[in-house]
Amino acid sequence: MKLYALKENHLFRRAYQKGGRRSSRTLTVYVLKDRAAGLLRKQNPRKQTINRIGISASKKVGGAVQRNRAKRLIREAYRQIDKTVGIQKGFLIVIVPKTAATVSKMQDVHADLLACLAALGVLNPPEENAEAANPGSAPDGDPS
Repeated sequence: MKLYALKENHLFRRAYQKGGRRSSRTLTVYVLKDRAAGLLRKQNPRKQTINRIGISASKKVGGAVQRNRAKRLIREAYRQIDKTVGIQKGFLIVIVPKTAATVSKMQDVHADLLACLAALGVLNPPEENAEAANPGSAPDGDPS
């Protein structure tokens, strides 16, 4: 899945000022409903609503190597959460890593990002009766 980058400064500022905010030990997440989501859906080749993601790592996080590591961890954690749990579409999401993200493991960043997105109400609701829809499969994939 391709991440669509948030590049314009005015969108970062709007997310900081008007968006919902949640913080954890390794990162802070700002979420704002994207007013241009309908227009972007029409321009998207797949005609899907998308999220625009911005990761803003300041020099307080560390040198270039530490900032890039923090951004890589956050991007991968976002991809995993979107693939496994699912994230609602049509939002501007700004993620600001903290200094702790540079020395944390991937699992810590993943758990913090998941908790922040859940607190902001951006995750897809859990599907009820998931096993009722697929009764013939066992948890390990063996049908017997």
